[in-house]
Order: sequence, then structure tokens, then C-alpha cells
Amino acid sequence: MCWPRFAPLEAATLVSLDEASLNEFRAQSLRSLSTGSTQGRHFAATDAVNRLAAAPERPQIQLSATIGENDSLPRMLQRAGVGSGDAGQVAAMVASAVPLSDIAPGTRFSITLGPRSNASDPRPLLTIGFRPRFDLALSISRQGGGLSLARKAIAIDVTPLRVQGLVSSSLYRSARAAGAPPSAVQDYLRAIDQAVPFEEIQPTDTFDLVVSYKHAADGAGEAGELLYAGIMRSGQPRAQLLRWGPDGSFTSLADLSGSGQAEAGLFGAPVAGHETSGFGMRRHPILGYTRMHSGIDFAASWGSPIYAVTDGRVQYAGWHGGHGNYVRLDHGGGIATGYGHMSRIAVAPGMLVRRGQIIGYVGSTGLSTGAHLHYEVYRGGQAVDPRSVRMVQRRQTVDPKQVAAFKARLQALLSIRPGVVLGAQR
Repeated sequence: MCWPRFAPLEAATLVSLDEASLNEFRAQSLRSLSTGSTQGRHFAATDAVNRLAAAPERPQIQLSATIGENDSLPRMLQRAGVGSGDAGQVAAMVASAVPLSDIAPGTRFSITLGPRSNASDPRPLLTIGFRPRFDLALSISRQGGGLSLARKAIAIDVTPLRVQGLVSSSLYRSARAAGAPPSAVQDYLRAIDQAVPFEEIQPTDTFDLVVSYKHAADGAGEAGELLYAGIMRSGQPRAQLLRWGPDGSFTSLADLSGSGQAEAGLFGAPVAGHETSGFGMRRHPILGYTRMHSGIDFAASWGSPIYAVTDGRVQYAGWHGGHGNYVRLDHGGGIATGYGHMSRIAVAPGMLVRRGQIIGYVGSTGLSTGAHLHYEVYRGGQAVDPRSVRMVQRRQTVDPKQVAAFKARLQALLSIRPGVVLGAQR
């Protein structure tokens, strides 16, 4: 370190560089791309480079396209680059195999386009394949200058899928994490809400659902409708509901046999709210004059669920003048109930509904000054004070064959071993 002496080392004198020298140093230095590297020298093309009049096109283009909502097959194909002639021919060939209206939105098409002789012409269609139904695949290919259609049936195994698990902090998230399809979980929540209030379901309870499920030979899977909905606590069932009857509603064994029906009592409140206006004459807050108020108003937050006060059939569901979105239920024996000013209706005319089933949600449609429910009761077609009507339900005649069939169906579904969704969801 000390050799040969302690005198300072002599360095070369600094030389000022012109612009050309600086560019040369930059070209030969090593700098990262993040700092704007311009390494290396750039040379112009020489006579050794053969210039092309146009870049060559790829001989084939493979792409995928999806048909959208309110879309048509020819329009989708033309957006993908298929010529109008080929698109119309493909649509006609597909229509000969399946109705075009049966092709569900979101169906994916695998398309191969061939080379073209002129840059202004569309590429000819070579092949196209898709799955219009879960058990059928269609493919169209160009052979000998024309298009030909091939059908391929897909073997399907139809086996119900059973999913179980702890409710934990969220029933929906737990069911989804256990492998239940989203549509089945939504149906399950609506069905269970008829039998067990959500606030009574504990994190240690076990959810149990069975959904129809199709598994294809190529590994794809498709979930169908919910068949069974149950809740268990400490190994004992709290609710066991089957999809039963022509209307597809969920029913328990107690409801089917009549043991779960109440004999008599006052109608309960159809919404979680407080009464703001009773039955009788009053000054209308919008019209400004006194007239008959043929029901009871309940103040409730926007979007609160509205429940059927007892079993019945939907007589009317839709817009009803000053009532706005309105539902009327026929309970038999000349008794009917009406529910007005809904923000959204959850039932349709002709549906059978159970006591406590959600039929709509609180809103402020029609002649309304704020979010509330207008609730009416009719006896013999005349509006009466809802607080004066008592609910009387006669136990239905029990059909032993129906009860036996219900028990057999329930036992068959409960004998399925819990599993998970296999294959790709469609």
C-alpha cells in the first residue's frame, strides 16, 4: 500500500468531448434499458437487404369467439373475420342440426381461417367447432371446396352431486368453497330462508345440499337445479326440503303431511318495519284530499324483503297504477292479500308460495313519498282491516302415496355420498 511513496498519483488531463465523441461513448457503454440504453451502433439498410413489396400473411389463423346476449350466429362469425357467404352457409347448416335459438349466450366457438388470394377478400373458413348442447358437439370443415357438417354425440353421466360443510362465518362463501355451483347456492339460500331464519343459523351448523349434475366423457361438467336443501345441528336435521310438485317449489315432509300447518291465528307482519298509517279515512300525502286508505303502511328500509303472510297462489304480479309494483296473493276461502310500492317483484302470476316466502322487496314505486310497504287484505273482494282477519288453515288431506314417494326420494338423495364438482364447469 505504501510503495513506492505517499505522493499523489498523476492522472490524465480531462479532455472536453464534442457531440460526436459523446455519442460514440454512449454507443460503446453498458447501460440498463431502464435508464434509456442506446447501446450499439445503428446501420442503415444496404444493397445486401432485399426489400419486400408486402409482408407475407400467415397461411392460417386460429381464433376463438363467443356468442353474446341478443346476438346471432352470422353476426358473431362476421365479427370474427368470416365472410358473409361462409357465415350464412354455416348458420344454415347449424340450424339443420339444432335450433339457433337454443345456442346459449357464452357458447365458445373454435375457428380456423385459411389463406386468401387477395388482401381485400375475407379469409375462407377452414374449420369451426362448438358445443350447442352439453351432449352434442358440432364441427364444420371445408372439404373439396365445400363445407360439411359433422355431429358428435357425447356420453353423459347424470348423477346428483351432494355438498356438505360447516356454515362458519358465511353460509354462501362456505358452500362455494366446498364446491357447490353458484346458481345452486343461490337457490339453496332462498329455500332455507323459508324454513329457518338466517339469524338462527349458527356457524357450527352443517349445510347440506344436493344438485343435479351432468358429467361428460370429455371431462366437462354442468350443474342443474337444486334438488335438496338441508341444515343440520349436532347431527340432527333442522330443515329438510325437497323440490316437489309441478311448480318446483321446496317442501318439507311436515308441509306435505299437513303436520306443519297452523290452525288459526292473526296474520303476521309481511315486512320487518313499523306501522305508519292504519286502515281507514286519511288525507293522502300526494293527492292532497281525504280518501279511504284500504290497508296498512309499514315503514321499512329500501330493499327489505317482503314475505307472504300465509300460503297462497300469486294472482297478480306487475305494475298496478298508484300501487306501483304490486303483488296480490289468493289464499282461498275468499281471502286475498296485496303488497304495493315494491322496488322489485320476486314472484310471477300462477306461482304457489309458502308462508314466509319472499315475494318482493320494499321500494317507493307508484304514488309513494318514500320507501314503505302498503299491505292490504281482501275478504270476498272487499278490502278489510288486516288486523280484523284471522288466518284459518284447514289441514289438507294426506295422500299416503305422496308421503311414501316423498320419503323414498328423500332417502335416495340422503344416501348420496358428499363429493366435489369434477371437470370444467360449463
